[in-house]
Amino acid sequence: MESPRLLFFLYPILILHLLAVTNAQPRFLSYWCSNGVGNYTTNSTYKANLNTLLTSLSSNNEIDYGFYNFSAGQNSDKVNAIALCRGDVMPTACRSCINDSRIQLTQLCPNQKEAIGWYDNCMLRYSNDSIFGTEQSSPYLYMRNSKNASNVEDFNQVLGNLMASLRSKAASGDWRRKFATGEANVTSFQSIYGLMQCTPDLSELSCSNCLEGATNEIPTCCDSRKGGRVVKPSCNLRYETYRFYDFTAANAPPPPATPPPSPPSADFAPPPLANTTSTQETRSNSSRTIILIIVPSVIILIIILVGFICFFSRKRSSMEKLETHDEDEITNVESLHFDFDTIRVATNNFSDSNKLGQGGFGPVYKGKLSNGQNVAVKRLSSGSAQGELEFKNEVVLVAKLQHRNLVRLLGFCLDGAERLLIYEFVPNTSLDHFIFGNNS
Repeated sequence: MESPRLLFFLYPILILHLLAVTNAQPRFLSYWCSNGVGNYTTNSTYKANLNTLLTSLSSNNEIDYGFYNFSAGQNSDKVNAIALCRGDVMPTACRSCINDSRIQLTQLCPNQKEAIGWYDNCMLRYSNDSIFGTEQSSPYLYMRNSKNASNVEDFNQVLGNLMASLRSKAASGDWRRKFATGEANVTSFQSIYGLMQCTPDLSELSCSNCLEGATNEIPTCCDSRKGGRVVKPSCNLRYETYRFYDFTAANAPPPPATPPPSPPSADFAPPPLANTTSTQETRSNSSRTIILIIVPSVIILIIILVGFICFFSRKRSSMEKLETHDEDEITNVESLHFDFDTIRVATNNFSDSNKLGQGGFGPVYKGKLSNGQNVAVKRLSSGSAQGELEFKNEVVLVAKLQHRNLVRLLGFCLDGAERLLIYEFVPNTSLDHFIFGNNS
């Protein structure tokens, strides 16, 4: 009697575990959903073609070069997709990343005909327009290292030469991979590591143009910073002062070349099978016998494994929660960061005409962001011994405080010796009670 009761107890646990694994998809670095090319409905042909396409991507075992393009449907209901993995990512990790992408992207863009999502290891993009062999520069993603380079002029000179070298190497790749990594020394103690990549369906000229455009974005994105990346639909680049890629995989020689395949289409059905009725009947009887033997054994094995998973899950939960918490904190800090130039423009270079008052920790200015939002900017007095990490941790802690009697912290700016706190602007002369305290 113990076995039925054990099955009854473990079956829902197995289901919940499988659901948790399915839904726990990592978050994109960034994503984009188009609102200008029309939407599709739940029961539309476009939706059916998109499901067919994405299912084919997730089950494909031939993404050996980290690139795959695929089409499904015809005319206005046709869906085109491109999946690209970073050149140093192994095939198994590549397929896992693409599978995560298809789940995330359809959840974040539930009815848009065109969407793109970026992970660190891969990119997934689909559209009802033709996207194969076409350079596209937008939408784009900027990311940058929070630390400044010490010798900016020499750093930028070495970085420019490295980017030019990698651009030529990546663009000259073939239909399997347009990818390059490299490094260059700024001083005997500091090196720059770089990576560039295009979707291999681009021509050499289109790839070079795309990467040159991305390189020209570096002063806007990451000027004087130790690292940064510019990510576009057709190409991407990244540089850091540490090796962030797998050196061995990035420099492994590609397998022997074969003619490039055409993008497969879901519209083509497989050829009809030959008449093998008697053979199929014999195989069917054998299959039933095998199933009757194997299936119960597999079920018992799954129950045993689930029991072990449940037993050890509590021991691992605390470590997993700690790791997840650390990742969330890093993401929250970056999402609250404001650029110093943006705040300087918003406050008219911290002019006295915008000054709201003086508190014990520094002056407060009224500002107006480019989107029209009014903010209050507290410029902390210099001389604080507080480090960057401590400052960021306090910002995240304050930002999480929510109360109707507390003014909301929108973000911060950390640039050299400058430490700024950006609050929502509270009208009716009540802001000083929230920001200045008794010293105002």
